[in-house]
Amino acid sequence: MVAGPVSAPSGKTRFDDIYNEPDPRAYVRRLGPLDYEIPHHGQDVFRRTRTDRSAASGTDDPVTVLDLCCSYGFNAALLNYDVTLAELYAHYTSPEVDALTPTELIEHDKKFYASRRRADASPVIGLDSADNAVQYALAVGLLDEAYAENLEHQPPSPRLRRAVADTGLITVTGGVGYITRRTFRALLGCQRETIWVSAFVLRTVPYGPVIAELEAHGLTTTTDSARTYPQRLFTSVAEQRCAVEQVLRAGDDPTGLEAEGRYYTRLFESRPPPCD
Repeated sequence: MVAGPVSAPSGKTRFDDIYNEPDPRAYVRRLGPLDYEIPHHGQDVFRRTRTDRSAASGTDDPVTVLDLCCSYGFNAALLNYDVTLAELYAHYTSPEVDALTPTELIEHDKKFYASRRRADASPVIGLDSADNAVQYALAVGLLDEAYAENLEHQPPSPRLRRAVADTGLITVTGGVGYITRRTFRALLGCQRETIWVSAFVLRTVPYGPVIAELEAHGLTTTTDSARTYPQRLFTSVAEQRCAVEQVLRAGDDPTGLEAEGRYYTRLFESRPPPCD
């Protein structure tokens, strides 16, 4: 999830106080009880897409992944380590971890993650305007590079431009709506390699402008409109009411989905069109 000076999608509860702590414990304590689960659904999807992107490159070089709105690096953990989201929630709420200082937790988590590193791990770049969150993910080894930048309001730094130039895949689970086509335009303007995009997007958030931006950079976007992925429980009746209204305005049906008490997402995959 992105943090910093950006606006939440209309009607959506803000969690600004947990997005930029020195470590993920407050984040997990707040979102875990709300069944925040979209990174779990992204785990297998992103691993498959990474495999497809690697095959398309025609080389044995690992695909560099840019996790957009990376927060504390959970998508990177689920991509590159033998760990589940449920295990991460259990880890960060355990009595052992609760007693540690942030500095002690970083040292503890270096070992925790190093022992679970997968042989097929990819370099991961993290981008989020929450500087403490990305520094934690970098310090414990989840990210190879970390950038606390907000591309909605400023162009990418020279260092970020160089990093994005060699990126093969952008992933995002919780950020669209906080970020817009402006961020995607800035990133794709840095590309040297063809960048694929794999994005989970709330059904309450219009994705058409981003799709148009990606198309302008040579990417075709597909989605299975019949497939949805739960994100989290609503925090209140008011939040649910806003979400249902937004889904209806988008021409979708909230029955059995938002009307039952959760946010839902769709998966959008953006790739170059197939050769004839």
